[in-house]
Amino acid sequence: MQEIAPKIYIETGFPGVTLGAINWPHGLILIDAPFRAEDARSWRSALLNLGGGVDRILVNLDDHLDRVIGVRNMDCTVVAHASIADNICARPATFRPQPVGSGAEWEQFGGLGTVRWALPEISFNEQLEIYWDTEANPLVLQHHPGPSNGSIWAILPDHQIIFVGDTVTPGEPPFLECADLPAWIKSVERLKSDEFNTHVMISSRSGIIHAADLKAQHAYLTLLHERMEELAQKKAAPEKTESLIPELLKEFHISPEKEILYQQRLAYGLRQYYVRTYLHNSADPGFVN
Repeated sequence: MQEIAPKIYIETGFPGVTLGAINWPHGLILIDAPFRAEDARSWRSALLNLGGGVDRILVNLDDHLDRVIGVRNMDCTVVAHASIADNICARPATFRPQPVGSGAEWEQFGGLGTVRWALPEISFNEQLEIYWDTEANPLVLQHHPGPSNGSIWAILPDHQIIFVGDTVTPGEPPFLECADLPAWIKSVERLKSDEFNTHVMISSRSGIIHAADLKAQHAYLTLLHERMEELAQKKAAPEKTESLIPELLKEFHISPEKEILYQQRLAYGLRQYYVRTYLHNSADPGFVN
């Protein structure tokens, strides 16, 4: 656990997600949850050593399975965007994790068991402010779609710290199956603006990030969007999205043990994005299905 500011911590030692903890007088505010039960127990044990107030609240930055499978193990009130609450309500009450080749981190680990979803007790649409320290020191949750419709940022204005979730994923391909690329590009442009140029930014995939990471993410998403638009203009079949993978992978320095995972992530995400964005939303019979 790393203290990045007084009473504000991040943890990068668990697979799948960077966690956050804010230790304020009223209690702990947690950012996301590890997906393995043993990691949740370890994280909860570490949090006990922080002291502070007795109440706990957990913020989900989106509903990617890497960060929501283990939420119930944290046993606290959950806050998320309203669309996430709707999505979870629409799911069966229990979920048996079965890998589908999406390239998610949780698929690399067996023995997760049956998952009972933790429904967010508090949800919002555009912005929510949490005052657990003083009236002048809130945690601000803002809706910034892109990685998914329910993606949010957790901002500490007084400390100039911002948890950006999967908006920026340095060193690895982003998850695309629930993405909105134009909205995502706008969200990264917002992070690059003067509004946040002095903030410490925390990615859910790599911890603290820098201006070069924002620039690289913006360029990568722009390339992705251009390539997908080109395929759509050609009325290409969904399987043609796999032809983009070599170009999209060469942007990263990938270790051999991660290569297959990232190929799966792009293959799955590109196809899902293409079908959802250009086929399901198109009445043009000229598209090849």
